[in-house]
Amino acid sequence: MNKRFLLSVLLLCCLSSCGTTVENDMNRPNIMETEKRNIGSLLALYPKPMTVVGAEVGGKVNWLVVGHTGIIGHDRIVVSMSKSHHTNRGIKDSKKLSINLVSREMLPEADYVGSVSGASVDKSGVFDYHWGENGTPVIDVSPLTMECNVVDIYETEGFDNFICSVANTYAAPDVLDSNGKLDYTRLKPVLFEFPTYSYLATGEVIGKCLNLDKQPGMCAKEPMTADGIVRLSKIEVYPQFLDEYMKYATEVGGVSLRTEPGVLTMYAVHEKENPCRITILETYASREAYESHIASPHFQKYKRETLHMVKALVLSDQTPLDSSNRINNFIR
Repeated sequence: MNKRFLLSVLLLCCLSSCGTTVENDMNRPNIMETEKRNIGSLLALYPKPMTVVGAEVGGKVNWLVVGHTGIIGHDRIVVSMSKSHHTNRGIKDSKKLSINLVSREMLPEADYVGSVSGASVDKSGVFDYHWGENGTPVIDVSPLTMECNVVDIYETEGFDNFICSVANTYAAPDVLDSNGKLDYTRLKPVLFEFPTYSYLATGEVIGKCLNLDKQPGMCAKEPMTADGIVRLSKIEVYPQFLDEYMKYATEVGGVSLRTEPGVLTMYAVHEKENPCRITILETYASREAYESHIASPHFQKYKRETLHMVKALVLSDQTPLDSSNRINNFIR
């Protein structure tokens, strides 16, 4: 009798569970009803920082471009390299490697060392380098290099995945801020995008992580259209109003960049010899974006409060010599 009772209870539980699952599934929205398209099992965590790995192989320095790198926790790096690479043998022997971030200056050489094999070509002279304190080659021109110790090797089909700890990090002075901390707006590492084998630029700050509600970054920007505007606004301010004018000009520029998708650039400078002469590079994605900007409350406030401060104003529209060259704004 007890066995029959127990079986009945188990059967009832199973039916209840199944019923709950079916009910939940029926209430769950179908992903196929959204606008997203399933493009397969694509590994899409790109772009990644482009790096040149340095190692000693058979008594000779070798360099190799590696685009598959990652972070494990807060104290480990994974460097994933095809088993066919000549460099792997040296790393397995020494249990050491250097990771050199790639700048635009060194991009041609970095691209080259990724296109030829160290098994047939001596690549030791491609970069000027010094030996780091941990015994790995450190590229002089690289803005940032990490010397690493290999603590484990995780093998997958066709790849050696080197799990590394960081022994030393070397940074060029011009990529550090006033407190000696890394400033990635100065570092601007080149990114590598695997599916299309393209190099991408970095350097624009769009906001502060976990602090956007207190200090929002720039909103997403619209692309430049055929009727986009590139303009130099040349302003001369009466000396007695200069400090007050700068306050309003800085405010309207910051608000415009943070909140207006069509305002692409608000870059203001003044002459060293005469600070009262101010030039602002203004870029608008379209004529409509410009008209929206001058009608905005923050611009109207700026215009109203500074009208009596301005001695002269010249608006000079420009034609870019190379439309692909753009200034990346960023707000601290």
